[in-house]
Amino acid sequence: MTASTHAAHLAQLNVATLRHPFDDPRVAPFVEMLEPVNAAADSAPGFVWRLVEEGAADATGLRPAGEDVIVNLSVWETPEALWDFAYRSGHLEVMRRRREWFERHVEAHLVLWWVPAGHVPTVDEALERLADLQAHGPSARAFTFASSYTAAEAAIEAEAEAVQHLQAAPPTQPEAIN
Repeated sequence: MTASTHAAHLAQLNVATLRHPFDDPRVAPFVEMLEPVNAAADSAPGFVWRLVEEGAADATGLRPAGEDVIVNLSVWETPEALWDFAYRSGHLEVMRRRREWFERHVEAHLVLWWVPAGHVPTVDEALERLADLQAHGPSARAFTFASSYTAAEAAIEAEAEAVQHLQAAPPTQPEAIN
């Protein structure tokens, strides 16, 4: 994980449903782009961390969202750093050609959320954030580039939710002394 001076980092999960099996020749151009694009991410300004399968160079062998779904989970210092990598680097070529390899998603397939600096999100955490976005729409807890929140806005909303949760909880009774 890359060292950072930011108190919060931006986590992102992107899921993609394969049109063909991963070892199909029609997916080979995507597979060939993986190493250079991942190397570019690893050295991009603002990059912090990305998920890789144990013993592998990427996460394409992990299938926590379904056998035909690949996941990309990473952490960035800022939304601008992620945006610059996604849309102003060699990654853009992958984005332009994604329909060759991946199905069009009807539901949200990308989710962003803030994490404390140093926190490494789990796949389960990321999938829960995506499910939250799909079920409830954008919020400071789970959002997109088009409906983004700052780390400060996310912290304020999380604090308000915590207070609301405490107020809604039934009071606990002290234990009787025998």
